Amino acid sequence: MLDIQPSLMLFVFVVFITLLFLLNQILYKPLIAFIDNRTESIAKDLEASKKLTSNSDEMQAKAQQVINEAKAEATLIRQKAIDEAKLVAASKVEAKQKELESDYAKFAKALEKDKESLKESILAQVPQFRDAIKTKLSKI
Repeated sequence: MLDIQPSLMLFVFVVFITLLFLLNQILYKPLIAFIDNRTESIAKDLEASKKLTSNSDEMQAKAQQVINEAKAEATLIRQKAIDEAKLVAASKVEAKQKELESDYAKFAKALEKDKESLKESILAQVPQFRDAIKTKLSKI
């Protein structure tokens, strides 16, 4: 029936051990090294990603701070410009009011002068008007 042959068993055992050794050297060790390298590379990439994320958060916070400072500075500049414009406008209004008051005073003086001269000329011509009225009444 079945004969057990020790030499054949020994040969199969040697072939099996040789096959294990060759597979280990040619296939398993490079495959395990590749998997380890890949795992290490993934870990490095994750760490780099975390650093970049934290750097981007810091940069975004800095950018937001710069934007807020710029807005505050722009508000101050705008307010300063508005205040200066109000002062300039107020001084112009005041100067114009003084000019108008001066012109009005000159006009009032000129009007008063004209009134006086007209009154004097009318008073000077009153005797002529009387004579003209008398002549007209006498003709009637």
